[in-house]
Amino acid sequence: MKTPSSLEELIEALRCLPGVGPKSAQRMAFHLLQRDHPGALRLGTALGQALARVRHCEKCNNFTEQAVCEICSSPRRDQTLLCVVETPADLLMMEQAQAYNGLYFVLMGRLSPLDGIGPKDIHLDRLVKRALDGTVKETILATNFTVEGEATAHYAGELLAARGMKVTRIASGVPVGGELEHVDSGTLAQAVIERRPA
Repeated sequence: MKTPSSLEELIEALRCLPGVGPKSAQRMAFHLLQRDHPGALRLGTALGQALARVRHCEKCNNFTEQAVCEICSSPRRDQTLLCVVETPADLLMMEQAQAYNGLYFVLMGRLSPLDGIGPKDIHLDRLVKRALDGTVKETILATNFTVEGEATAHYAGELLAARGMKVTRIASGVPVGGELEHVDSGTLAQAVIERRPA
């Protein structure tokens, strides 16, 4: 039996999602068509609306529906601090930690020469312009502790420091509540290197 072409297109479209292979995409498509027509319609409508309305904030590059996002336009945020993160999900995690009250810049990626992602692809030119706007006093690099994240932090840090900006990097190490016997050796070594006075 030949699969209808619109069904094939739906399955193929679902495969663009991270971690969704052919079988998962097929299961999702069948579920939506067999059991959840309202959910499928809602998904289609929400996706269409998001594509039409969501854009990048002019200041921080995060997703927003306004020209300037809610965080950047808040008078309660510390305008002198700028935290650089890789993705909107990283920004959300920083906000949920409730330990930071400054502003952000979202790179929307990280340097990865093997994947063809260079400085222009992650908006480093916009970051420099934003950080040197005359208000920011310190830029905090909060990229992930992966090879690419470290390379991105190093590159961005060098760019900003060369222009006189104070640049700091978030610390890495043993997680709160973690037991040493369960921590990998790389994380433990980093925690020892970045130790602070007790």
